[in-house]
Amino acid sequence: MPRLLSMLIATVVLTGCQSAPRTMTEHANRDVHAVASMLAGVFDSRAQAASDPANFFEIRLVTIPIWGHREDGRWLYVEQAAFSALDRPYRQRVYRIYQDAQGRLWSDVFELPDPAAAVACWLDEVPLDNISPHDLALREGCSTLLERDPDGGFTGSTIGQGCSSSLRGASYATSRVTLNDGLLMSWDQGWNARGEQVWGATAGGYQFVRQASRPN
Repeated sequence: MPRLLSMLIATVVLTGCQSAPRTMTEHANRDVHAVASMLAGVFDSRAQAASDPANFFEIRLVTIPIWGHREDGRWLYVEQAAFSALDRPYRQRVYRIYQDAQGRLWSDVFELPDPAAAVACWLDEVPLDNISPHDLALREGCSTLLERDPDGGFTGSTIGQGCSSSLRGASYATSRVTLNDGLLMSWDQGWNARGEQVWGATAGGYQFVRQASRPN
């Protein structure tokens, strides 16, 4: 009987050890894919700009999946432009959504080697097929740490003052984001060494409403 009991205990322990990592992996993949799906699409801030033109501009935000064959997270190309100059975006980035070894969910931010060549790259048969992650420059300290909300969305922000910025006399930048299906709220701000805001919205974050699942 003692031997049988020992075997049963060992079986339970081994079964638990084998199932836990599989469950965590499935959970991680689910969150990574959920974030990438919520980010993808064509968004704009027209409704917000119409209701508060003194504080917000009409901005179009386009996010498309790229490099779908990679297994180190979900990769996205992001392009932001004012509606008055859609062919001249003021921000182009590549995001990588992934979970680290501690189980934390991150969105890394990368700069492109030639942003002008990537404008409206969704028109290409395979977007950004001529470059790889090795060609990108990681924006150190500008990654966003994300957490799942009770309603199924995600909330995140940069950490501390590690995201350096020299725009308009800034010393560092911060970003806050809230994701829900069909709505992306983003608040980017630049701060000088005295902690005074020198760029970015002051009344609150931009509210980008999805208008299409993919650009035409």
